[in-house]
Amino acid sequence: MMNFLRRRLSDSSFIANLPNGYMTDLQRPEPQQPPPPGPGVASASSVPPVSSATPAASPGPERRPPSAPAPAPQPAPQAASAPSVGSSFFSSLSQAVKQTAASAGLVDSPAPAPAAARKAKVLLVVDEPHTDWAKCFRGKKVLGDYDIKVEQAEFSELNLVAHADGTYAVDMQVLRNGTKVVRSFRPDFVLIRQHAFGMAENEDFRHLIIGMQYAGLPSINSLESIYNFCDKPWVFAQLVAIYKTLGGEKFPLIEQTYYPNHKEMRIYSHSILFFSFF
Repeated sequence: MMNFLRRRLSDSSFIANLPNGYMTDLQRPEPQQPPPPGPGVASASSVPPVSSATPAASPGPERRPPSAPAPAPQPAPQAASAPSVGSSFFSSLSQAVKQTAASAGLVDSPAPAPAAARKAKVLLVVDEPHTDWAKCFRGKKVLGDYDIKVEQAEFSELNLVAHADGTYAVDMQVLRNGTKVVRSFRPDFVLIRQHAFGMAENEDFRHLIIGMQYAGLPSINSLESIYNFCDKPWVFAQLVAIYKTLGGEKFPLIEQTYYPNHKEMRIYSHSILFFSFF
């Protein structure tokens, strides 16, 4: 072992490749010492047989080997492990600083999403803007834990697309404080408070009722009843059926006459006048 260390430390190329600052004591010239007395001369003469076993060693450094060569190679692995130790130290330090700053309120931690935004059912209310339905449902819950988010619009401000697989989407274009708001959403249920059919121009919204029925959109008031009430004679025909079943005493009904169009009404009135004349 000692011979191996002597060969390695006596190699000039090995010492030249060492980093700056390592084993500088071997590179400095040693001060010459006076020769020892007579017994030392005999010991010095015994050195050449050792060097003869190592032919690759140079004679200069071989005259005085270092007293403690074993600890010399140890700084290299320490230098290699220094970056990992330093990086772990600085990461731990930065983590501690972040935790301290967060506890002191110096760093704004991301606020969690409110539970109400994650758990809410969308209610589409079809009505004129004179009634604010959002105030009526504020603070109310449905199905136990779900808040109610109200989207209010008139029939003229809505458009609907429904697919056979049950998917649908509602487009809404409303004016809020003079600003046009365009929104597309998927309501969970609907409340209809506006008449779907009128005698004026562009007041027939039965196609939207059909689309809601096609999509299977749950409605608070029956979509069938809303569609039936779009035609008053049809509703009166249902009342006549109840009148015939229960009788006039239990279900009184005002008598009416149905004409398919106004021409038939004119012919019938003329015939009454003719028979009354004779």
